[in-house]
Amino acid sequence: MTSAASGPPGAKPFRMTEQAYLILLSLTPEPLHGYAVIQAVAELSDGATALGAGTLYGNLDRLSGAGLVEPSGEEVVDGRLRRYYRITDDGRRAAEQETARLRELAARAQKALDRRGTAARPTSGRLAGGLA
Repeated sequence: MTSAASGPPGAKPFRMTEQAYLILLSLTPEPLHGYAVIQAVAELSDGATALGAGTLYGNLDRLSGAGLVEPSGEEVVDGRLRRYYRITDDGRRAAEQETARLRELAARAQKALDRRGTAARPTSGRLAGGLA
């Protein structure tokens, strides 16, 4: 899944991927540090999307460059630096637009499947091979 997302004027062009979309959604309730984003994405996707650190931070860099997320602070926990990220207003709009796009796509897909299912049904009331 990819679609275009627009950020603020002058921001880098951005192609929305499933991973980027899930990262945006994970940041919607509150700012999170990297490991918490990884956990939230796994939860949002019911375990279907497992982000590695490189994938996460590559996406965060692209999302930040597009003005869709921004750093929101740092803290040291057990001697390790945690950098927090938050979704921007443009990022929230991009997530809302992507959600609407996916909803519309799913509705069109369901219509296509329903039409296809109607056309594929036997008209005689008999199953293929002459079984009733």
